Amino acid sequence: MKKISSIILVLFFGAICFNCSESKNENPPLINPNSSSVETETAEMNLVDVVYGNDNEQVFDLYLPENRTENTKVIILIHGGGWSIGDKSSMNAYKTIAKQDLPGYAVANMNYRLASQGVSPFPMQLEDISLLVNHLKNEQSNYNISDQIAFVGVSAGAHLAMLWSYNYDTNNQVNMVGSIVGPTDLNDSNYQNNPDFPVNDILTFFGATPTQEFLETYSPYHNVTTTSPPTILFYGGNDTLIPTSQGVNLDARLTELGVTHEFTLYPNEGHGWIGPNLFDTWTKLKGYIITHH
Repeated sequence: MKKISSIILVLFFGAICFNCSESKNENPPLINPNSSSVETETAEMNLVDVVYGNDNEQVFDLYLPENRTENTKVIILIHGGGWSIGDKSSMNAYKTIAKQDLPGYAVANMNYRLASQGVSPFPMQLEDISLLVNHLKNEQSNYNISDQIAFVGVSAGAHLAMLWSYNYDTNNQVNMVGSIVGPTDLNDSNYQNNPDFPVNDILTFFGATPTQEFLETYSPYHNVTTTSPPTILFYGGNDTLIPTSQGVNLDARLTELGVTHEFTLYPNEGHGWIGPNLFDTWTKLKGYIITHH
């Protein structure tokens, strides 16, 4: 149990490296409506811990831009943490820069129910994403936004973002999905002898049975189709947690299926990076969102 907990902590803190360039300035005052609906208006609104389900972890923050209309699209952020720890606050850097550089979009930063010993993340966390998407759609007229969405996820959050976009988007609402060091194939043989990320041990800890069928059912690689949304991928060549094959193989699969996508591998980076490569990641991600969403 201690080994699994340590692995999950490494996953979480590795993903947080992306936030190292976050400004330490205080965020603008936020309001908490404690309501499932918001008065329609075009002034900027920042809503914190909006409830989208019955569990305490089923909350999200919503940043609504000024001058928004029913055509204002939404970017949904999904944090990492090995499916069992983490919080939406770790995505605040992405929220802040998205509000600055993509002012025409609404941004939803979500929490989801965390897995624990005997409590599998699958399909629980995918169901949470469905609940949030349905909430945004049901409150579309109150928030004054479009029902069109995009996802940006980090690590486990990127895995969930891709999997939901490829297999759970029954209404074709997803225009694009971005993965930063997200697992793509839980059945990848490169995991079998990886002491830093033993997939079978992790899933067993959660109470899941890691059969081949289970691993493939919850792997984006095995769920992507010719109609999957445009996808942008970022991976580190020295990532000890997520094998390079995770990005390389999905890149090849997307090419084979003719899915619009981009793939960036930073050869000398691990499970997170700062500096010029982080700037490069955001520049490419921003351009991809503008182009496809």
